Amino acid sequence: MSIVIIGGHDRMACQYKEICKKYQCKAKVFTQMSGNLEEKIGSPDLVVLFTNTVSHKMVRCAVAKAQKVQADIVRCHTSSGSALTEILAEKCC
Repeated sequence: MSIVIIGGHDRMACQYKEICKKYQCKAKVFTQMSGNLEEKIGSPDLVVLFTNTVSHKMVRCAVAKAQKVQADIVRCHTSSGSALTEILAEKCC
């Protein structure tokens, strides 16, 4: 399963990827907005939006891309590792 994580804290990016590896998922993490974000997202199976730490522009871009590729979208207010673990436990198992 491929996952794209939008938002979160810069210092947590490596931990997000490690958590995803435990669930046999490939992860891309975008904590900052880049010019070609929509292209970089690709076609994931799941998009996780950490809404507390992300701009509205990034959310709109990610949601539009997720709808185009028919990916599941999960919105979470907190951007902690345990929140991501709960999401993956529900969606990946």
